[in-house]
Amino acid sequence: MSAAPPHPREVFDLVGQEAAEAAFEDTRARGRLHHAWLISGPQGLGKATFAFRIARRLLGAAPDRSHGLMGASPGDPVSRLVAQDAHPDLMVIDRTDSEGKVRREILVEEVRRLNEFFSKSPASAPYRVAIVDAADDLNRNAANALLKTLEEPPPRGVILLVCHAPGRLIRTIRSRCRTLKLAPLPEAAVADFVSRRTDADPESALRLARMSGGAPGRALALASEGALEMDDAARALVQGLPDLDRTLALSLTDRFRGAEGARTFALLVERLAARVHDLVLYRAGEGIGGLDAWAQAWSVLDRLPREVEALNLDRGEALLAALADLRAAART
Repeated sequence: MSAAPPHPREVFDLVGQEAAEAAFEDTRARGRLHHAWLISGPQGLGKATFAFRIARRLLGAAPDRSHGLMGASPGDPVSRLVAQDAHPDLMVIDRTDSEGKVRREILVEEVRRLNEFFSKSPASAPYRVAIVDAADDLNRNAANALLKTLEEPPPRGVILLVCHAPGRLIRTIRSRCRTLKLAPLPEAAVADFVSRRTDADPESALRLARMSGGAPGRALALASEGALEMDDAARALVQGLPDLDRTLALSLTDRFRGAEGARTFALLVERLAARVHDLVLYRAGEGIGGLDAWAQAWSVLDRLPREVEALNLDRGEALLAALADLRAAART
């Protein structure tokens, strides 16, 4: 339905986060720029995009209000260097290694590079800026190394931490940062965002918006991953209970091989869990019994992708076992 979204360093627009941008700009305008910022909120809201918007402005890119309050001119030399990952005063720390492979976590060696980076004066900009995307991916040693950097604020240095779940960070990291919390958008705004960037029809765009929880970036990712197809499959499986469409179930398990199959499995299970969640709410509202069995089946689905990956279980067998639990719940 759509191509994979561009990297946040290449994105110059941000939808629906004017309040967070105004808060940062107000602090900067008053000359009270903090050395560390925690940009928080659910995945897909544009936190990394926001971090790069801040970075461009701190590095001296010419403002361009046609791209929003903190917009910068895409043609500015600073913007071009940032988009090319080539600005000498910007460091980005993420899970990607030097060969372009994505690791499971951010290692301490990566975070220790910050000390050398901030030990130098800016080469061509007012500040040196580091983006950690995402702080949730720091392993324990990397988090402790980051804390040491935060405890000794670098002169003319700013650290931007993208974070999906701040509560999981160690408290001392959170306490040394100013927080900018990005808010989910209304469904209609997300649906419009999807419609303008994909070939989705209005009904499909609205479905993706609802699945995304108000996160435009997540809605685009869901579109590119085939979420609508998985949602249709989940609906068919749940509506058919307590019978099981084995032909459909087995055809789905055939798609679970490899890295792409892992994502397909996780997406299908996510949609099954959402369908079961809605069913539980409906049954509770109508006073229909059997809620304990349904709640237990939902709990299994909710943790299933993590358990399958952690224990290296067969995805097809895991799905069929979960469907057996759903069939049992439907008979209560």
